[in-house]
Amino acid sequence: MSVKAKKHLGQHFLNDESIAKDIADSLSLNGYNHVLEIGPGMGVLTKYLLKKDTTTHVVEIDTESVEYLKANYLNLAPRIIEKDFLKYNLKDTFGDEQFAIIGNFPYNISTQIVFKTLEMRDQIPEFSGMFQKEVAQRICEKEGSKAYGILSVLAQAFYEATYLFTVPPSVFNPPPKVDSGVLILKRKENYNLPCDEALFYKVVKMAFNQRRKTLRNSLKQLNLSDNLKANTIFGQRPEQLSVAQFIELTSQIQNDNIL
Repeated sequence: MSVKAKKHLGQHFLNDESIAKDIADSLSLNGYNHVLEIGPGMGVLTKYLLKKDTTTHVVEIDTESVEYLKANYLNLAPRIIEKDFLKYNLKDTFGDEQFAIIGNFPYNISTQIVFKTLEMRDQIPEFSGMFQKEVAQRICEKEGSKAYGILSVLAQAFYEATYLFTVPPSVFNPPPKVDSGVLILKRKENYNLPCDEALFYKVVKMAFNQRRKTLRNSLKQLNLSDNLKANTIFGQRPEQLSVAQFIELTSQIQNDNIL
């Protein structure tokens, strides 16, 4: 694939075999029989996934990469999905089966990949991949940090997030201008929220969209009762709240019978 094409796709292709193997080995392979790799490119990670005791599928939108994979990984050919991951209905491939997601994700759609994973969490017990370092750190960050935000709370509401290791620009073609980071998400045993999910998303996004304000101010559009707003939690800023506190806050707002 040409460098021009790679840049168009927002992807930087890994050319370090040991790092590719480490990413492939990050999955536990417990509780599922299928793995979906997003954006395999020329298969540097794919070759290690194919050695596992699971069935590997890949989704790739670039025609040059698809042709290369078909020519060099003959056994994989029937499981190459020539689609845009974000627009593809994964049930067309997996039905209701469990599967893991893995990949060296294109920077420009990496957060959208996470959000789609959260939507399908019933079927995705594990998710491992490479992001721009600051995005990977943000997903795994805990409360009290400036990096802690919407992505942190939403991902960690359903998954245990662990930052695994940092990857330098020199091992990519073309080299990105920033470090990359590899993380793993392992679905929580209880991954259903004890509150309204749509409201939870709304509360988290409203709070962090005005992160310098206290919750009393950032959530005022919800028309909360004076009694609820008297709760001391409303005097805090969003980065001070843990994921569990956001869930509890949403439950309180839900019970306030305003929305």
